[in-house]
Amino acid sequence: MPTTTHVKTASTCRPPETVQGTHVFDILGYSQHRGIGAHAFIRSGVFDVAGYSWVIFFYPDGYGEEAGGFDFVSAYLRLLSTGCGKVRASCDLRLVNPATGVAVSVHPSLVAVRELDPDGDGSKVCHCMCISRGELEGTYLRDDRLTMECVVTVRKEPRVSKTRAFPSIRVPGSNLKRQLAGLLESREGADVVFAVAGETFAAHRLVLAMRSPVFKAELCGPMREAGAQPIAIEDMQPDVFRAMLYFIYTDSMDHNDDLGRDYHGKNCDMVRHLLVAADRYAIERLKLTCQSILCSNLDVKNVATTLALADQHHCDRLKQACVEFMCFSNNMEAVVDTQGYKDLATTSPSVLAEAMVRMSKCSRADPSPCCTLLPLRAGSPLCCAIAGTQPSSPSAAQPANPADAAAAAKAAEQARADALALVKAEEEEDLLQATVDRNAAATRI
Repeated sequence: MPTTTHVKTASTCRPPETVQGTHVFDILGYSQHRGIGAHAFIRSGVFDVAGYSWVIFFYPDGYGEEAGGFDFVSAYLRLLSTGCGKVRASCDLRLVNPATGVAVSVHPSLVAVRELDPDGDGSKVCHCMCISRGELEGTYLRDDRLTMECVVTVRKEPRVSKTRAFPSIRVPGSNLKRQLAGLLESREGADVVFAVAGETFAAHRLVLAMRSPVFKAELCGPMREAGAQPIAIEDMQPDVFRAMLYFIYTDSMDHNDDLGRDYHGKNCDMVRHLLVAADRYAIERLKLTCQSILCSNLDVKNVATTLALADQHHCDRLKQACVEFMCFSNNMEAVVDTQGYKDLATTSPSVLAEAMVRMSKCSRADPSPCCTLLPLRAGSPLCCAIAGTQPSSPSAAQPANPADAAAAAKAAEQARADALALVKAEEEEDLLQATVDRNAAATRI
């Protein structure tokens, strides 16, 4: 059985590291810088935050369109470093109120993290101030001096740890089957012995009772056999009993021989014997396993024999499979010519009568050539059972023993009654289904 290996790995992402720095930029003789024109700027000294070089551009007469028709003062933060990739940063420009000495953020709404790309086509600057001249000069200017504080915050990439594997302990596949098989073969702790056609088998009462209600009653119930003498098993071959014990212990048919690998040919006979043994000891899983194997190996030579076996041991699924195989067989003549079919027609004509009824219904539903009725020979036991007549052969027509003749007549009558009951049931079922279909069609209309 294939196994699945599960590997669990993990990694950790830590909060991004932020580095903050403040640069104080004093502009003395502020009035002397007025009127230098839009786009002209005063540049601060270069300062370092988080390993990057920055500079403030101060525009006394505004910058670009914002200066056209309006009296504004602007400031920008520019990243000078190159070859460092993209940088995520924010800028909070504060003006110092000379009356209080407190630095006030001019535009809190502009304090947002931006991605700067000094080596690409992206932005290299942060717009951090745009204030009317009247407000700036009326509140923050004294003695012709303007002081600003530029707080730069650089947000670095989150740190992700290397992927690591969780510790794990591999659990091998179950070896219970092998251990139980070894327990059976070693006979260790065995407390019951069986004698089968000259061979002895040691086993464990508890295991047998757990798997078979028949063994439970025989070995552990009021009817259990006492004493240390081997329990004789009649009407069973040693190989069959050995295979049954192996299945009881391991729930498997894989053994040292080819039984678990080849169910064709002679091994189908072993499977039939195992089915009989499973039915005898009420080992339902083994019984169903045998049915499945026999079903998958049905052919024209063994279908009649398998049908008889299924009927004798109450294997309804296998019985139905045999009937369906015969329904759709395109070589029904070969089936009829087999010895198994002849034996079935003689010993269990009611079984073939039931098969004929089902095949008749199949032929009505599917008129293709492969779906033919079961061939009946005049005077055959099956034909006589359905018609209620006596067989045409002299030996059958004039039995030497009157008791045998009465028994045969009774069996034929029962088979005929069973067949007629099946036909009636099938017709009633068809009539009921037709009524349901008509009612459904009327409802849709």
